[in-house]
Amino acid sequence: MSLESHRAACAALTLLLAAGPAMADLQVAAGATSESTVALKVEVDRRFPLESLHPRLDLRLATGLLLLSSEEQDGNAALLFSPALRWTFAGERELFLEGGIGAALFLKTRVEARNLSTAFQFEDRLAVGMPWAGGELSLALTHYSNAGIKRPNDGFETLTLGYRFAL
Repeated sequence: MSLESHRAACAALTLLLAAGPAMADLQVAAGATSESTVALKVEVDRRFPLESLHPRLDLRLATGLLLLSSEEQDGNAALLFSPALRWTFAGERELFLEGGIGAALFLKTRVEARNLSTAFQFEDRLAVGMPWAGGELSLALTHYSNAGIKRPNDGFETLTLGYRFAL
């Protein structure tokens, strides 16, 4: 990753953590993209109960950074806004399923061999998880694409394993 990318990523993370971590939780996830690029995601998020709709339904609002390494280039980074609906299943394990459509703003319009065409990308995310060791463990599949706003639209996916720390 270039020095400019590192500075932007550090500045955005500092702003996120300074924005009131006492009101939010910290989620860290690591994995890989469909291009075999290492992916690291750091987010602050908060859950809001939607009990008026259903007692097992929550809204999760998250913002953070996606950092992508690269052996061939400088890598890439994106600022994320990731809302999701969460359904918690009945039972003592409290397994949950999340799905949402968010947005990402990338520093560069390339990820390895993929041409994103636009810095703005939609983020479609599905995750499954459960409480574990005082936090939450989750497995997420996320697709990034500009939804055909501009061609080419070479979207990509990430598969990540994450842990959410209660702050």
